[in-house]
Amino acid sequence: MLRNTLSLRWACALILAGLVGCATSPRAPVEVNILAINDFHGYLQPNTFRYADPAAPDGVRSIKAGGIATLGGMLDELRQQDPQLLFVSAGDLIGGSPPISALWADEPTLEAFKAMGLRFSALGNHELDAGKEELLRQIHGGCDSVRKDKACTFRADFSGTGFPYLAANVIDTQTGQPLLPPYRIEEAHGVKVAFVGAVLQDVASVVRPSGLAGLRVTDEAEAINALIPELEKQGVNAIVAVVHQGGATPEPFDKPDCEHLQGDIVDIAQRLSPRVDALISAHTHQAYLCRVGRLLITQGNSYGHLLTHLTLTVTPGEHRVTSVTASNLVADPNRYKPSPQLAALQAEIESRSRDILQRPIARIQGNLLGRKLNRAGESLAGNVIADAQLAATRSMGAQVAFMNLGGIRGDLFLEPGQDRLTYSQVASVQPFNNSLVLLTLTGSQLQALLNEQWSQTGDFNPLQVSSTFSYRWDGRRPVNDRVVPGSLRIEGKPVEANRSYTVVVNNFLAEGGDRFSILTKAQTHRDTGISDIEALINHLMALDKAGTPAGGATAERIVRVDKTL
Repeated sequence: MLRNTLSLRWACALILAGLVGCATSPRAPVEVNILAINDFHGYLQPNTFRYADPAAPDGVRSIKAGGIATLGGMLDELRQQDPQLLFVSAGDLIGGSPPISALWADEPTLEAFKAMGLRFSALGNHELDAGKEELLRQIHGGCDSVRKDKACTFRADFSGTGFPYLAANVIDTQTGQPLLPPYRIEEAHGVKVAFVGAVLQDVASVVRPSGLAGLRVTDEAEAINALIPELEKQGVNAIVAVVHQGGATPEPFDKPDCEHLQGDIVDIAQRLSPRVDALISAHTHQAYLCRVGRLLITQGNSYGHLLTHLTLTVTPGEHRVTSVTASNLVADPNRYKPSPQLAALQAEIESRSRDILQRPIARIQGNLLGRKLNRAGESLAGNVIADAQLAATRSMGAQVAFMNLGGIRGDLFLEPGQDRLTYSQVASVQPFNNSLVLLTLTGSQLQALLNEQWSQTGDFNPLQVSSTFSYRWDGRRPVNDRVVPGSLRIEGKPVEANRSYTVVVNNFLAEGGDRFSILTKAQTHRDTGISDIEALINHLMALDKAGTPAGGATAERIVRVDKTL
């Protein structure tokens, strides 16, 4: 009788254990889709995107990509597939912007991202260009701005971003607390995803001191790791770091799981807690889908060219992410139907900015600053543009500027009876809205760079140089050694082979455009976010104001010593 009773009890216990086990069994994993953008910089319109393509002439394909209408259309299409998609930014939505956004204090850009349903943006360095108070005004709204000539001119009642900025490592020195929320928890498909934001710790190297007044910036990885216990207590199922710092790789922008990522973001990734499931990066304007160890690190180029699509496979009820995959999607206006709402906003911004295009800029000497080269390889237009780029970055340490001839698309000229160049005329000479990049090169690299101006067939593609630089070349020497050794001068002083020098070029050249591969081997690479057209306009205006309008004879910065024509 006892045996039967015990057997019955064991049977009941087993049945109950089975029932309990069924009640607590894990739920099936779900997929969370994240769409990320970085370094938009107010590029409201489609603009040139160049990328390596072996099938294209010269191995580089160039298309117009981006624009808020196209980005909105991409979001519409992807949200049809997953209405719970999370759209996020890794910083520098604004700042270093083309005039169509900058003249309105970037408020149309923020309005556009509000309309796109952006959940948040990590803080970028350019959000701090005008300082802490201006950043807070742009977030919360209002018109009390240090940029009184621009703020609230697009909308008289500017209401702010409509989304938060995140920065775990930016401390307000007055309060000792984070200036902005350090993280945000989003819910999708029944799981909680924590996003932790951070800006590069060395933000002082790319922001004016006034922009950082009252702020202290701490280590990115340490700030993120310190928050993980707090996030775990809130029952998050995944953690994504969104850091405005990056790296670079020679691998294609759309190659999954690339392996050769280098740069500051790698060190950050290696020091992050293993509880971080993915890392969205920014700042270097590169595009990659790389892994450092088990951690996937992404970046989506810049200026709205790409959107990065991440998919996390997450287990409900616990912090467990079993896979993270990503792809970089080209924002091709020919591929995606534009968003009607964003297309209307883009058209309004363009219409209201049109008068700017006819704005008078500056006088010049004579009626023409042309592209025509002298026998050494100099042009009036090239000299002015190189000088403008140096002037824009000299305070950041630039010593010499180089400009590619192919980037000068026309002459600076005055029509009969015209007194000053208009914005439209200046912009037509540099239509690409490239950003200026600071590179560190040795003297021997400068020599090698200049020798890259000649192809193996002897074709000459001369770089235009700033007034601080000069050299001599000889057409009788071999095509890979035509620059006369020892002839390079910066500020009149001989260039030393082993000494490092800071040069400024546009981002097209910095990426090895026009076959100037030496520039891709620079010791350091820093995108200033300053547009080339902005630099040129400011330089022309400054010269005119000083009573010395741009132009005049070439200054023989480049000297050809042979007499061969």
